Amino acid sequence: MADLLVTGGAGFIGTNFVRHWRDVAPDDRIVVLDLLTYAGNRASLDGVTGVDLVVGDICDTALVRRLIDERGIDTIVHFAAESHVDRSITGPDAFVQTNMVGTHSLLQAARAAWIDSGSGRPHRFHNVSTDEVYGSLGPDDPAFSETTPYAPNSPYSASKAGADHLVRAYFHTFGLQVTTSNCSNNYGPYQFPEKLIPLFLINALSGRPLPIYGDGMNRRDWLHVADHCRGIEAVLRRGKAGEVYNIGGGQELPNLQVIAEICTVLDAAFAADPTLAQRFPDAPPARGGRCADLMTYVEDRKGHDRRYAIDERKARREIGYAPARDFKQGFAGTLDWYLHHEAWWRPLVARRG
Repeated sequence: MADLLVTGGAGFIGTNFVRHWRDVAPDDRIVVLDLLTYAGNRASLDGVTGVDLVVGDICDTALVRRLIDERGIDTIVHFAAESHVDRSITGPDAFVQTNMVGTHSLLQAARAAWIDSGSGRPHRFHNVSTDEVYGSLGPDDPAFSETTPYAPNSPYSASKAGADHLVRAYFHTFGLQVTTSNCSNNYGPYQFPEKLIPLFLINALSGRPLPIYGDGMNRRDWLHVADHCRGIEAVLRRGKAGEVYNIGGGQELPNLQVIAEICTVLDAAFAADPTLAQRFPDAPPARGGRCADLMTYVEDRKGHDRRYAIDERKARREIGYAPARDFKQGFAGTLDWYLHHEAWWRPLVARRG
């Protein structure tokens, strides 16, 4: 039985991981540490039993140390981060503070509790990172592997790269038992509606424009969050301390194709279920139109990486990870979730204005 501290566990990926871990390890104790900023949502943990939510800041080293000691924490799974690239361009300070200073705060507390105290207790600090630390690929470049040099291009990815280096340093310098996973673009339930898929879904349901950066041909490897959680579980159970594992979805698609799929599947959903037109009267298919009519091209984002792709052969070989969903299957389930959880996302949209 393990005692987990999950940072950012009320956010998108953290919430899904908490739910996943509760299913696969029902006897383990889970403490969630989350500051409940705009992206953290207490309601995302509704219905999950045996989870203790502590509202607090990962930069509060004394709080983290107290939680480790008092709750007998032996595993930290670190999701807490500022993660939206657009926000990092307009306000980079928060990204440096949370992603770098916050990660260092956690490492300090973990080292003090697990190494300096001399307890000798087996432990693991798992750092959840991103493929964006590797920079941008050309059209014919090989996919990112664990040995690809870091070349971050946004304040967000630079702050995550700095955090990754700190985690590595605490393993090599102090012997802290760490692992890092670098994932590709996640999608699925409980994603805050500023990221591409939930934003475009909700905009389409509301009859709002679907803003496409540049020519829409930026390519990403799309990973369903449930597969990501399975990958993290595999790292925790079978990963080797000090190692890095890339977790991808095996679905490299241009943004334009993803957006077209959103429009096509949503149009089909309205055709199959007449009640959707009553619930979402501003959506184009409720008025005989198409969601694609809302597509609008806008000026490209500053420093917009052109292509990401994940080489996940190490994870397949060493920890037995492989994605279980293709994009069509994963997106169909995601659309169904948002259509049936309007009460979850409506307050978030209202709060964003």
